[in-house]
Parts: sequence; structure tokens; C-alpha cells
Amino acid sequence: MSSIFTKIIAGEIPCYKIAEDANFFAFLDINPNAKGHTLVIPKKEVNKLFDLDEDSYLGLMNFSRKIAIALEKAIPCKRVGVSVIGLEVPHVHVHLIPLNSMKDIDFKHKVSLKPEEFREIAAAITAHLN
Repeated sequence: MSSIFTKIIAGEIPCYKIAEDANFFAFLDINPNAKGHTLVIPKKEVNKLFDLDEDSYLGLMNFSRKIAIALEKAIPCKRVGVSVIGLEVPHVHVHLIPLNSMKDIDFKHKVSLKPEEFREIAAAITAHLN
């Protein structure tokens, strides 16, 4: 069965897309820890990060880096944190979270955003991609 992320990639479930290429996809987390919380995923559905082949792993990290650089330019923060946990969805995903305090990386702390805010954030991050 396809993961929710595979359905997002296929366009079956809407998202606030940041960027994509042939192998990777980035979009805003709809239950964010902080404004700008972004998920980066491989298009190939693989459950665990270290089950990715080496090229896919390195490609995911490189794509995540590009998104993180744009994210930090678009959203005022001290730094962009990275987390790969993967228990909630069986599809590798990198969390890129703008950090101003340690609570921003705590997955118990969430912020509520309106659809227009998500669209504005996605557009701002996308505008900073090279």
C-alpha cells in the first residue's frame, strides 16, 4: 500500500509544495513544529533512511541542504534543525525545522497556520531556491 507521502507525490493528496526534481520532493509539514517546518522525501518509497542506496541517501541530503538554505533565507531563525525519525510514516523523510529555541525541535510543540499562511511560506521558500 502506498504511503501518504507517495500519495502526495502523485497528487492524490494536496500539499504546499516547495520543490521537486526527478528523485526528491519537498513540502511544508501540515502539523508544523514551527513556521516553515518542511519535509523532504525521496520519490522512491523506502521505509528507513539507512535502507536507501548510497546515491539516493547522498541525493536526499544534498536536496535537503538546498531546501534548508532557502528556508533559512525565507524564515527568520537562528538555524535550521534537521531530524530524521520516521516512525509515524513508513517513508523516509527529513524534517527541516526553523529553530529559535529548543522547543521548536520538540515534536510536542506545534503551531497553527491558516491555508494562506502556508501558501505564503511555501512561496517565500521557493523564491529563495537557486
